[in-house]
Amino acid sequence: MIPQTIKSRLNKERPMTSITLRIPLDVVESMKAIAPQRGFSGYQTLLKSYISEGLRQDEAKYSFSPEARLLEALRRHGVSAELLEAATKEAHAA
Repeated sequence: MIPQTIKSRLNKERPMTSITLRIPLDVVESMKAIAPQRGFSGYQTLLKSYISEGLRQDEAKYSFSPEARLLEALRRHGVSAELLEAATKEAHAA
């Protein structure tokens, strides 16, 4: 089953926003050199690709992992957010 958040990303008409980032000049120059080698028209497209790749990895790790699915099932069964947070911290500390 594909989560709704992933399905919505396939919509090319979804709302966009502009942001401002301060990035060191040497990093921008490196991205400008790498972008065409990776088949991108410019460094901004490459930067968006890097963000998307990292986001997909983190979503797989934190949102769609067996642990995340278990926590969501427990939430649906009435386990409090406080108890889930305490149990998660304890499990990660072990």
